Amino acid sequence: MGLRDRYDFDILVNEAEKLVIDELERQAALPQNQDICRSSDCVLDIAAYALNLVQPLYRANLLGRLYADALDREHAAEIRSAVEKAIEKIRRNPPPGS
Repeated sequence: MGLRDRYDFDILVNEAEKLVIDELERQAALPQNQDICRSSDCVLDIAAYALNLVQPLYRANLLGRLYADALDREHAAEIRSAVEKAIEKIRRNPPPGS
């Protein structure tokens, strides 16, 4: 019996995903970003690019969520910068057909 059969790996959560998506939503609403591509491919590319720039913040339980809340504030500048870079990257190089 393998580990996947014995344990529920679906409870592993990367809190950075939530933080990046929240920041992307905030930045997409800014006047200077009204021109960004909002197709599914563009938005997902922006999120993926930003996530590749930030440190992952995995948790596996509620205690980890409390710890992640403290890290949210600590990583805010890193996430803000990563989303800004991702928006500019995709603005300059949108996916084909977008």
